[in-house]
Amino acid sequence: MMNRFFTIIALTMLPLMMLGANPKREFRGAWMHTIGQSQYADQTTAQNKAYLSDQLDKLQAAGVNAVIFQVRPAADAFYNSHYELWSKYLTKGGKAPSPYWDPLQYMITECHKRGMELHAWLNPYRVTTTKSEKLPEGHLYYKEPKRFVKYEGDGKIYFDPGLPENREFIAKVVMDIVNNYDVDAIHMDDYFYPYPANKKDFPDNASYKKYGKGMNRGDWRRQNVDQLIELIHDKIRGSRKPWVRFGISPFGIWRNKASDPKGSNTNGLQNYDDLYADVLKWAEKGWIDYLVPQLYWELNHTKASYITLVDWWADAVDPKCQLYIGQDVEKTMTAPTAKTNQLDKKVAMTRARDEIQGNCWWPGYSLTKNSQGSATALTKTHQSTPALVPAYPNLSKDKPSAVKKVRIKGDLLTWKAADIKGKSSDPMKYVVYKCVGEGTVDIDNPENIVAITTEPQLELNEPGYYVVTAVDRLNNESKPSIQIRRK
Repeated sequence: MMNRFFTIIALTMLPLMMLGANPKREFRGAWMHTIGQSQYADQTTAQNKAYLSDQLDKLQAAGVNAVIFQVRPAADAFYNSHYELWSKYLTKGGKAPSPYWDPLQYMITECHKRGMELHAWLNPYRVTTTKSEKLPEGHLYYKEPKRFVKYEGDGKIYFDPGLPENREFIAKVVMDIVNNYDVDAIHMDDYFYPYPANKKDFPDNASYKKYGKGMNRGDWRRQNVDQLIELIHDKIRGSRKPWVRFGISPFGIWRNKASDPKGSNTNGLQNYDDLYADVLKWAEKGWIDYLVPQLYWELNHTKASYITLVDWWADAVDPKCQLYIGQDVEKTMTAPTAKTNQLDKKVAMTRARDEIQGNCWWPGYSLTKNSQGSATALTKTHQSTPALVPAYPNLSKDKPSAVKKVRIKGDLLTWKAADIKGKSSDPMKYVVYKCVGEGTVDIDNPENIVAITTEPQLELNEPGYYVVTAVDRLNNESKPSIQIRRK
């Protein structure tokens, strides 16, 4: 009954919600995948940089505040890895790009310059992406072949998740990124054990015989993935950058009600049973900081209704783990059972539940193409005002110090912030607010946001009253500065 109540409220209040102000705090992510993308290898370094800058400009214009960039598509790297070769989707033969550039570092710099977060997206177990793929010389597969298996169902090579040395290796890959790059988060999607194919079981008999200890095979596989997730969590929290978040974007169904009374009223593939990913457990244990279930179906899909699943995830996820909803841009804008797109209703439903703190758009390239008018709709309506990514008080409740020495000289607004000390409360960006009339500037109203910037200054072009706040690594916001007027 409660789920149905929230659904009815969301759909009934849709016109009012569309006209009302957008939230000041909301995760507005976009996935940028590199797997299967030929443009990066086909372009020069200069062309790649120009291309990515243009992509980020378009995402920023559409209101996106977090970019999830795939940096390890298949046991290879879009960054200077100490453990793996350069990605075949960036260069040929595992060689460094020439002229040299580091896509991850470039994306971090360019995202932060725009006040956006950069989440580094890794696939943990996948090694090859086709049956016939030949790995480049020097790949770990040739050095230690016993750590890998070939799944007959899809013909691809994978790290064997049952081997402890593979978990340790993947954790090292993650920490190589955390320690050497100023990422805001580590992100993994739905590919843990591979999707079942052609009724073939995963070939882990050898590792199961060695480490299974008589456990049920499914329980053992889930334990293997649990151990990887817990290990990565512990490594990040024990590092010198404990503020780096860890997020998972699972397939949209945890379990069907037919398999588990706690499951959703759906009939589809299951994270728990088919991919061996018990994502609700990870949230409950505090091993992950956010979940983005991929609810890529239309509102009333017969086997996996978006309406059903939005409420189910909102009810099911432990509240200490933030919940965002993964949205398929193309299917939302061209839902086969709808006369018009379903964007308005889907966003309204996510905002009707306090447990849901944002959305993430798949793929980001659809937004940058403005496919079916998707970017226009977000820019004009649902993401028309800037938004800060929700804060993470479970990681730290410390807030940055308020900025000082706020001055206006000519058209230039300047201020002084606290020094960077390698803490979660370091000021990483600033929000400038303005009101036109007399009175106190309301920093809770996103319509008053003039800019989100990483620079301690801003060129002004309008009169009004201004205040500035600092935002730290976990998106905690300081108290506002003194109010200053530009005549």
